[in-house]
Amino acid sequence: MPAVACDATTLQPPGRHATRWLILAVICIAQLTVVLDNTVLNVAVPSLTEEMGATTADVQWMINAYSLVQSGLLLTAGNSADRYGRKKMLAVGLVLFGIASLGATLAQSPGQLIAARAGMGVGGALLVTTTLAVVMQIFDDAERPKAIGIWSSVNSLGFAAGPLIGGTLLDHFWWGSLFLVNLPVAVIALLAVLALVPESKSRGGERPDLLGALLSMIGMVGVVFAIISGPVSGWSSGKVLISAAVGIVGLALFALWELHVPHPMLDMHFFRNRRFIGAVSGGILVAFGMGGSMFLLTQHLQLVLGYGPLDAGLRMAPLAVTVILINFTGLGARLMPKVGTPGMIVSGMTLLAAGLAAIATLGGDSYGGMLTGLIVMGVGVAFAMPTMANAIMSAIPPAKAGVGAGVNGTLMEFGQGLGVAVLGAVLNSRFVALLPMVAAGAGSVPAALARTRTDAERTAVHDAFASGIGTSQLVGAAAVFLGGLVAAVLLSRAARSERADGASAAADPAPAAAE
Repeated sequence: MPAVACDATTLQPPGRHATRWLILAVICIAQLTVVLDNTVLNVAVPSLTEEMGATTADVQWMINAYSLVQSGLLLTAGNSADRYGRKKMLAVGLVLFGIASLGATLAQSPGQLIAARAGMGVGGALLVTTTLAVVMQIFDDAERPKAIGIWSSVNSLGFAAGPLIGGTLLDHFWWGSLFLVNLPVAVIALLAVLALVPESKSRGGERPDLLGALLSMIGMVGVVFAIISGPVSGWSSGKVLISAAVGIVGLALFALWELHVPHPMLDMHFFRNRRFIGAVSGGILVAFGMGGSMFLLTQHLQLVLGYGPLDAGLRMAPLAVTVILINFTGLGARLMPKVGTPGMIVSGMTLLAAGLAAIATLGGDSYGGMLTGLIVMGVGVAFAMPTMANAIMSAIPPAKAGVGAGVNGTLMEFGQGLGVAVLGAVLNSRFVALLPMVAAGAGSVPAALARTRTDAERTAVHDAFASGIGTSQLVGAAAVFLGGLVAAVLLSRAARSERADGASAAADPAPAAAE
């Protein structure tokens, strides 16, 4: 790995910055706007269809353009932050996000709104990577787990608050208000960033890895588009297969290129680090559990228990509230030194699995049974997710904090999409297998209900879907639990290997000195 020359006037060494908690508050506000825009548009689909004349394909692109562009640019954005300055890229991200939000507010056609959402994805990629990279710079080792826990809680808050905020705004204003609220937040955050956040960057005279950036974008966009399109178009459809093939080839070429280029965007030798591999594996599995479970819980509340979108969002809130309370009080951060990273991951993912299993077994008929599972899941997420993010960032040199944040964000996008795809496939398979003869062959609840003629047949369709939900939740619980064990074993082995290497170097310092 090439040496990194640092400019003392622009690099803040990791430590306790005087205004670190105020900076963290500003960062979390900026991060919250990014997360909200992943979910807030879902409740506006009827309004967009009616007022813009948007087709189903238009609506899908309005929603997906944001996540596709953001996921494709995460590694590039993180590399740019390391190279050109994390404060600078954070400010650029806020400006782009604000301008694109204004464009979305003023959009007069589906095409204009899709373009604006793509622009928001560019700004969002810069914000996701630079916010976490700045956290790594301004907090020392003692306070960093709590800070990352608070940063991580924003994701849960955004998921729970997105539909609620969107529904409230649509009840009083027009659909453009969903994006208009981003403008004052972006302006205030920009002023605070310019005034408070210290600059930090890695300067080693490296040339930009333009081909690596292009290949990473092609690879990630291809894979994420296939995951997003699979449940709608069918996993065997040409669009999904071609997109997946392009993505996989793109990522393979990216890995090969990064191994041979003199100044790689992502140093592939990180993957020789056992701690990094353990953290990456665990990160994907935590995101898999979160993405898949959120998808199933939304379906459960709306299609099994019969709640509307806003009521379903309210009933999901206990999960987010639990995550926020645990991370803001610093409970997880205080436990980490005592339990250790592997112990926190096993504990968190076991609780996440137990919560899913409780919902599958107790929440089939009423919300009361689901509530217990949501709270247990919240505790698990609060323990596992910040621990995993901290493990990933700690396995990467501080000079590459932006790339580390890009890796973390990419894993979250990929893992969540994979969770939705796999558990959605289990749900659909079980549902189709249990459908009554009159509805055989239907691929969705509305299509199956349209074929029924009696109350008994309609009840059988609902029971089939509820059984499919329960089965997929149990499969998800098993996958999360086993994934937690695998990640913990890998990280434990890495820790033992590092201690052994350290002891060997201390006992025989001559070779190290000679090297």
